[in-house]
Amino acid sequence: MAAAKKSVKGASGANEVDEFMRKLNHPLKAELEVMRSIILGASPEIREGIKWNAPSFPTINIRKDVVLVILHLGAKVKDNSTAGLTISDPTGLLEWLAKDRAAVKFLDMKAIKAGRAALEHIVRQWIAFMS
Repeated sequence: MAAAKKSVKGASGANEVDEFMRKLNHPLKAELEVMRSIILGASPEIREGIKWNAPSFPTINIRKDVVLVILHLGAKVKDNSTAGLTISDPTGLLEWLAKDRAAVKFLDMKAIKAGRAALEHIVRQWIAFMS
C-alpha cells in the first residue's frame, strides 16, 4: 500500500482521511471508500482521523486481500468492560478477539454490500456502548 504517512498538519479528521484516500494506491480502495461511507452514515456522532497509517473511526486495517474493521473500547481496557461488549449480531459478522474488541472482515465489494445493514446495526450498537 502506498499512501502518505501523515496528511496536511492541522487538517481536520475528515480532511485528513480525504487526503489519505486521495493518495492511497491499493487494490481494495473502492471497498474501503464504501466501508467509510457505511460507517460514517451509521451515526452523526462518528468522527474520523488517521491512526496507524489507516482511516480510524473504528480502527480499519487495510490488508492485501481484506478490509478489517476493529470495534474496540480504546487502547486500554476500561473498568466497565469486565462483562465485555453486548452487541446483537444475528448475521455472524463479528469475530470476537477479546471481551472488549471484535473484528469484521470483508473480502470484496459483494460481501460489503451484503453485510451493509448488519454492519450499520453493529456500529450503532457499538456507539451506544461507547457513549
